[in-house]
Amino acid sequence: MNKWIRGTNATVLSIAVIGIFIILTIFLHSLKGFQVDLTKNKNFTLSEQTVNTLKSLNQDIHIIAFTNSGDNNEFVTRQVTDMIQEYKKQTGKITYDEYDMLKQPSMAKQYGVDQGGTLVFEMGTKKQNVNFYELFVGQQDGSYTFSGEEKFTQAITSLTSTEKHTVYLLSGHQEYPLNAMTILKSSLEAANYTVKDLNLYVEGKIPDDAQMLMLLGPQNDLNDKEAELIQAYLKDKGKIYMALGFDKDMATKWKNIDAIMKTYGIQDQHAIAIEPKQTSLYDPLTIIPDYGPHDITNKLSSNNLVTMLSLAVSLNADTSAPDYTQSLLLKTTDKAYGETDINLLAQSKTKQDATDVKGPLNLGYAISNKDNKPKAVILGGSTFVLDQDIQNQGNKDFAMNSIGWLQEQKDQITIRPRQGDAFQQAMITPSQANMIFLVTIVFLPLLFLVIGGLIWWRRRRG
Repeated sequence: MNKWIRGTNATVLSIAVIGIFIILTIFLHSLKGFQVDLTKNKNFTLSEQTVNTLKSLNQDIHIIAFTNSGDNNEFVTRQVTDMIQEYKKQTGKITYDEYDMLKQPSMAKQYGVDQGGTLVFEMGTKKQNVNFYELFVGQQDGSYTFSGEEKFTQAITSLTSTEKHTVYLLSGHQEYPLNAMTILKSSLEAANYTVKDLNLYVEGKIPDDAQMLMLLGPQNDLNDKEAELIQAYLKDKGKIYMALGFDKDMATKWKNIDAIMKTYGIQDQHAIAIEPKQTSLYDPLTIIPDYGPHDITNKLSSNNLVTMLSLAVSLNADTSAPDYTQSLLLKTTDKAYGETDINLLAQSKTKQDATDVKGPLNLGYAISNKDNKPKAVILGGSTFVLDQDIQNQGNKDFAMNSIGWLQEQKDQITIRPRQGDAFQQAMITPSQANMIFLVTIVFLPLLFLVIGGLIWWRRRRG
């Protein structure tokens, strides 16, 4: 009788456990969108910006992946498709199809795709292409970064936005050429900006569609006529983004550049920032500035993303422009100083003396007019926009955020790439593979079956 009761209790308990498990599974499955991301780098957690973008969709977007089964890039394809599935969970407005170019070449031809590893974002007649190779950047230690979320969200934003911003990059003063800023240019174009080159000496005027002028890394001053055109443009509805370059004679040769900055109450101190305390790889000329509180920098600061400036010119704000408000964006520590003897600096003999500007130094300002509308961004350094530097730390984020703020696109925050560990691959021989199969698939299950049978037999006899 006792054996029968114990057996019945065991059966009831087993059924109860199984029933609870089934009910819990059904309940969790009923929670739409519920998931717990336990991955190290939160690979399945979308940013707030992406979630808001997807939830605000009011048109259907079709995503098509063209892969090539002959490339053996299953790992890359899996990363991309997993990310797209996370997008689909947030909205019913996204559909997804995948085609193998070797098996369905007609579909690739229909969409004008000539290589595998291409995503097409389609909304009506509008299309945006994203290549797989743009999404992955390998590191020297074998790890990689995956910027799929940034590229996908930018593509969707570009499709859904009807607003275009035309910006002109000034040239003719030894500024950085566009081919040295291809990453910045492509990022701006993906965010619905039209980027054009403007040589005022050639054109003779500022185009009517110019919503912003950008002066990036000039070494020479503007001439008087150019300065006159720019000042007239800025007095109207014009905006300017100035990131200063370096010239050893800037104290005497930058008359017109200094005059434009003075319009907004910003003074060029003609001193190069030296930061002996907080530097990149102990290079005192590469500054890692602290952030001031502002829409441009708040999220960068909270995410601990630093911006790096090299050969940065120290700036200062004064009260000579009462119609404008200067908000500090970047500053050094109080241990820094501004070297005014550029010739000494060129000989790598710099040291702080009485003629230098004492820290902390100010390296960047956001300027608003009396209506609190963005008018200018003025920065003491510009190297962070170059291709070789823009991917470092928060440089790209800072560039895009400050440009977006100036165009009153305050939610245009870039999304950081996700860090992936080095891909591990074990090389085993056929005999080792057979051994692993026999141990895990045959012997271990058989061992547990035998042990279970012996325990059952002993209890039955007892």
